[in-house]
Amino acid sequence: LVDRVGRFAAALRSHGVRAGDRVGVHCAKSIEAVVAIHGAQWAGAVAVPVNPDAPAEMVHRVVHDASMTALVLDDRAAAKLGNTPIPGCVSMGSAPSDASAVTWGEVMAHEPIGPVDRLADDPAYIIYTSGSTGTPKGIVHSHRSGLRYAQLAAETYGLTGDDRLANVAPFHFDQSTFELYAAPIARASSVLVPEVLLRFPAEVAKLIASEQLTVWYSVPTILVHLLERGALDHHDISSLRWVLFGGEIFPAEALAALMAHLPDPRFSNVYGPAEVNQCTHHHLDEAPAPGESIPIGRPWADTQVLLVGDDGATVDGIGDGVLEVRTATMMSGYWNRPD
Repeated sequence: LVDRVGRFAAALRSHGVRAGDRVGVHCAKSIEAVVAIHGAQWAGAVAVPVNPDAPAEMVHRVVHDASMTALVLDDRAAAKLGNTPIPGCVSMGSAPSDASAVTWGEVMAHEPIGPVDRLADDPAYIIYTSGSTGTPKGIVHSHRSGLRYAQLAAETYGLTGDDRLANVAPFHFDQSTFELYAAPIARASSVLVPEVLLRFPAEVAKLIASEQLTVWYSVPTILVHLLERGALDHHDISSLRWVLFGGEIFPAEALAALMAHLPDPRFSNVYGPAEVNQCTHHHLDEAPAPGESIPIGRPWADTQVLLVGDDGATVDGIGDGVLEVRTATMMSGYWNRPD
């Protein structure tokens, strides 16, 4: 991985990418995409994963908003963008008609370089919100916040070099930072789960068994499908030691049923918006009762939370209000949105 990342970084630098430039990664989940994300950061640039299934209009909006210098495309993404112009972009692979293309072979022919020095508070990556409530906003994480998240995640979930993590989330979704950054910190392996495979839960169960996965992290919906249609009784998935879920509410009945099917791994509810990656977690000591709400738990290390009521005063004990978070993993801000 280090060798490939170094070669990719060298290719970017040779094509004029400099410290602080934004490099988009707009392709299906692949090892090349992992290399591109880390390679952009090694080149001193800012990695910007882009939803491979996003409409061309949204892709152009993100490209324009981030003022990207380079864009990593696979054939599918390039075909979708077609002849729509992407000014100023160098495509590392297939390219729309107006962009200069560099093949992956040409990229890997470069001599690898080491990471370009950056300050801890310089931006490392940008994750764009879905835009479901308006224009997508770019959430900027620094090297400092990204590194602290990776360290805390590795420490909290006891990751080691023996672990094999399931990368379920796409790279434009913040859950993927667990496998992208926490796994390498712990020298663990990450197994990329193709998004198309998630439509076939029995195949997912087969993958867990064949790859001897030890840690799983996904939204609850995927785990519910695994419970209902994964034929869990027909696959040995005893390698799993920890199941993490977040991003949605997990119905108590479904969670209890899944825990009954998988009595060995530990289960944890992970909470935190992309602006902080994670801020709280709740480890389940037993299966929840029917209708029970699964708590978001307590803050992990280097994190403080306050419950603030409508009157602006801190709520002591149980009450309603806005959860305010102060943490070492907090974003730097929203890209081009000082407001």
